[in-house]
Amino acid sequence: MSFPESIHALVLAAGKGTRMRSNLPKVLHTLLGEPMLWYIHQTLEKLFGDRVHTVIGCGADKVQAAFPERQGRFVLQAEQLGTGHALQVAWESIMSLGLRHVVIVNGDTPLLPANRVQQLVDAALMGNAALAFLSITPSEPGAYGRVLRGDDGAVKAIVEAKDYDVAAHGPDRGEVNAGIYFLDMQLMAPLLPLLKNENKSGEFYITDLVNLAVSQGLSVTAVECGEQPELMGINSPFELVCAEERLAAAIAAEWLQKGVLVRNPGLARIGPRVALEPGAEISGPCELYGRTVVHCGARVDSNCVVRDSELDSGAHLRHFSHAEGARLGPGSIAGPYVRLRPGAVLEECAHAGNFVELKKAVLGKGAKANHLTYLGDVEVGEGTNIGAGTITCNYDGKLKHKTFIGRNVFIGSNTALVAPITVGDESLVGAGSTLTKNVEPGELAIARQRQKNLKRRK
Repeated sequence: MSFPESIHALVLAAGKGTRMRSNLPKVLHTLLGEPMLWYIHQTLEKLFGDRVHTVIGCGADKVQAAFPERQGRFVLQAEQLGTGHALQVAWESIMSLGLRHVVIVNGDTPLLPANRVQQLVDAALMGNAALAFLSITPSEPGAYGRVLRGDDGAVKAIVEAKDYDVAAHGPDRGEVNAGIYFLDMQLMAPLLPLLKNENKSGEFYITDLVNLAVSQGLSVTAVECGEQPELMGINSPFELVCAEERLAAAIAAEWLQKGVLVRNPGLARIGPRVALEPGAEISGPCELYGRTVVHCGARVDSNCVVRDSELDSGAHLRHFSHAEGARLGPGSIAGPYVRLRPGAVLEECAHAGNFVELKKAVLGKGAKANHLTYLGDVEVGEGTNIGAGTITCNYDGKLKHKTFIGRNVFIGSNTALVAPITVGDESLVGAGSTLTKNVEPGELAIARQRQKNLKRRK
């Protein structure tokens, strides 16, 4: 499903979103770990390829930083004077591409279905419309612009909610503008400079192009979509959470249909970039985000948060654990209450237990760190056992240093390994040691004072 190269898409994403009560640009608020603008881009790129341009304004630097791969396809609206002004700002750039048609989408509709955009374009092309837009009939029209129709059902105008007057415009029919448009650029070009800001908001509205087109006798089409909550923009934290709930439920249901066991699906948050294989098992409440991959036979227990991590077949992330940028090899076990930070790797059948933290740490095949341990910037060999309370002292105040622990090593409890340091294969480190020197293979290392037992004074 794709459109001819003469049709491009323009996303309006310059608004601040005052009702979000946040300093973050509106389109960067997230649903299931991804900015709402990301969803819009994903949907439109399926239809338009790289022919998607975005108008940015408020927090433009943050928006650009969030989408570095889209550099060159942003248009800056330095002063935000309304949707009509945003189109005027972008017009010269898109006209220079020699386009015939443009589809305009608001950046706050992350759940926009691709088939509705297809429906809009098909209806507009079939009817040779100069302008077409999607309309909806929500149960609560709220602040959406009202669609006015004549006795013959033809579109007469769109009136913004603030300017709607029953005495002047007649009874409210409940049909509102969804803010998604199709424009014939050649026919609209003469009308764009005629937009005025003579309204209660003092802004230039794209909706006024409807009125102007009708007055010029041009063909205007409204494609009715019923209630369709996915087409409603997000303007408040409440609306954001409601949209996220709908999206989470739909994603969980889709994975269940594909053979993934999602227990307690109403409390499972699975991001749109997550990949799950049939036979994987997920238990809510849990959160899986980013490019997380869970293979067949792997398990994620409840109350876990996983981001950009991979669980191989047979891997098990136990309750109340966090994993970010980590990999759990086949048959490995992590948790409960484990924290796997970026670069953490558990190779085949390795164990990381309760209250263990790993950062840039590799536990080799069958290696174990089961209790109360911090391993940072370290490689641990096959079959090694790390005792409770062990830490790698990897930071000297300026630089990070690495620790190497060989195969079949036994590290006693409450040991501190001051990096850079190497502990050789088959060696043993006595409990309570603080090591600052390398340990050769097969050696016993003890670094503590001799015990003294003294009589108690009464």
